[in-house]
Amino acid sequence: MPHPPQPLIEQRADPWIIKHQGRYYFIASVPTYDRLEIRTADSITELASAPAITVWSKPAQGPLSELIWAPELHHHDGEWFIYFAAAPSRDIVNGLFQHRMYCISTKADDPCKGPWSEPRRIETPLDSFSLDATTFRHADQLYYLWAQKDPKVPGNSNLYLSAMASPDRLSGEPVCLSMPEYEWEKRGFLVNEGPAVITHGQRIFITYSASATDENYCMGLLWADIGSNLLDPRSWQKSATPVLQSDMPHHVFGPGHNSFTVDESGSTDLLVYHARTYTQILGDPLWDPNRHTYVKPIRWDDRGFPDFGHAGSDTLLPRQTPQ
Repeated sequence: MPHPPQPLIEQRADPWIIKHQGRYYFIASVPTYDRLEIRTADSITELASAPAITVWSKPAQGPLSELIWAPELHHHDGEWFIYFAAAPSRDIVNGLFQHRMYCISTKADDPCKGPWSEPRRIETPLDSFSLDATTFRHADQLYYLWAQKDPKVPGNSNLYLSAMASPDRLSGEPVCLSMPEYEWEKRGFLVNEGPAVITHGQRIFITYSASATDENYCMGLLWADIGSNLLDPRSWQKSATPVLQSDMPHHVFGPGHNSFTVDESGSTDLLVYHARTYTQILGDPLWDPNRHTYVKPIRWDDRGFPDFGHAGSDTLLPRQTPQ
């Protein structure tokens, strides 16, 4: 029986890697959910041993004083932004945590040094549980893509897309792109969350995560033609089956909350995701620290669609430090 593959970075969930001017930056949720930290290195594998530099810590009280989740580091128009979610407490109200979405920014060349701004809330039309925001630019328009609870819709969260007037402000009416409808999106909880965007050929793809954060967690896929109106839900199609799920033979469970980057040559697209190596979790899976970061290459099939393979195969390993 094969052993679980070695993760690239241990105990880092919701991983995000961005390549900027030839250098890699890594940010993720830390097990204590209390801060934002960045690592940087010349290669992806060197991120494993790079020092983690804290750039912001949660205050002792207030709306951002608990559960700092799913940060992403983006660079827009010469300025760095970290988008993340935070809650005023760990209380669950009406079956949900109380997260809202925020960002901090810096004009520094090096995001590890800052200084960073005070957090600003990203306002959406619904004042409800919301998290997992990402941004992307397409056809000269900046977009904001996130997960949120609609009180009128059963379940925990749906996926929404909006144009942005600026990197910290939406414009126009958001549209709902996906909500849990298939059985594999409803295991434990009705969840669509953690979206990520990649463009290939004539299509733009959105991956997302579904179901509870245990071994049922898995990845789904949406796609649209690059020339279509992305704010028209009819432009988007949805896979009826998950595109990455628990890999029982390799002992990699609950893969999801992914991001995308490219290798050092810029020629190979890479999938960045978290997963566990066991299923015996005591209590709520959110308090189990052992969601690890994995990275693996993406194969594009003859139709131009991504083939992510198995969650436990072809993963990149940390670079070994010479003794």
